[in-house]
Amino acid sequence: MLSRFVALGDSMTEGLDDADGSGGYRGWADRLAERLATINPSLGYANLAVRGRLAGQVRSGQLEPALALDPDLASVVVGINDVLRPGFDAELVAGHVEAMQTALVRIGATVLTCTLPEPGPIMPIARPLGSRVLTLNAELRAACKRSGALLIDLGRAPVASDPRLWSEDRLHANGAGHARIAAAMAAALNLPGADGAWALPLPPPAPRSRQELLAAELAWSRRHLVPWLGRRLRGRSSGDGVEAKRPQLTPVAARAPVG
Repeated sequence: MLSRFVALGDSMTEGLDDADGSGGYRGWADRLAERLATINPSLGYANLAVRGRLAGQVRSGQLEPALALDPDLASVVVGINDVLRPGFDAELVAGHVEAMQTALVRIGATVLTCTLPEPGPIMPIARPLGSRVLTLNAELRAACKRSGALLIDLGRAPVASDPRLWSEDRLHANGAGHARIAAAMAAALNLPGADGAWALPLPPPAPRSRQELLAAELAWSRRHLVPWLGRRLRGRSSGDGVEAKRPQLTPVAARAPVG
């Protein structure tokens, strides 16, 4: 029975943009921990993830604290921030991920990792980054085979790229998206009641006119793209000054998934 779950990563694991109703973020890792607590009420859960972190930063800043917590379940989900950087190196990113996986597996932890969804359907302007994502995903699949980590292959699940599972900024999953990811993780762990339903497609979307699509792109660029570019030009990160929301193993309230 799993008793110590430690999550490592960036904003995806921190939980953006899945509001918890108290001014913070819930996210797939919290949702998975809540589900695990229905099986083992004494579960301890720590979330070391911080938004904006690169794979190398997760390795240097989160791995040692994670190992010190002696988890029997850990997750390593990172890479999207690396993909967005000019000097992206898929082999280097996957190498950091594999090193973290291997270290955690060696202390007896079951390790969860996922590939990245295809970015084009979520953010049309990011279509040129599709080849980077494909390359990184191939490296991550190979890394998991070598390390023994469990892989949730979001890159091969079309529903993971459905814009309706992503927040307005198109960089972070919304509540429904985080629920899907948590369900995928639960299925990988063969938890009671978990199955492959997380990968089922959503109903066809309502059609939108070209004018509506253009207006949506302009609004998104103004609200999200321009500020993001501004941070990059200033050398700033969304994670500057942000600390892990659950740095220690603490109890989590049991909460069964809905649906």
